[in-house]
Amino acid sequence: MPKVTFVERNGNPREIEARAGQTLLEIAWDNELDIEGACEGSMACATCHVIVDPAWFDRLPDPSEDEEDMLDLAYDIQKTSRLGCQITLTDALDGLVVRLPKDVRNMLL
Repeated sequence: MPKVTFVERNGNPREIEARAGQTLLEIAWDNELDIEGACEGSMACATCHVIVDPAWFDRLPDPSEDEEDMLDLAYDIQKTSRLGCQITLTDALDGLVVRLPKDVRNMLL
């Protein structure tokens, strides 16, 4: 099973072994990480915003135009920002590292 490391808001890394085919949002929920996902992964918010380690960013499929539009609403967007609901873990992404942003902007509230 592939592993992904989430760097939590406090800077602590958490390496998690997960099933290929799960999104980062699902993995975070299953492991009680502090990630909201207010729209439950339907790409209607930006509360599952993650910042991909630059070493991994170019290995991911390009974001869709819809994802890029939603990222415009994210707090503290970075060059390697993505939505966790749009990144599906694969064996090729074994070792992926993402950081949770310092805060979240929930436009649904």
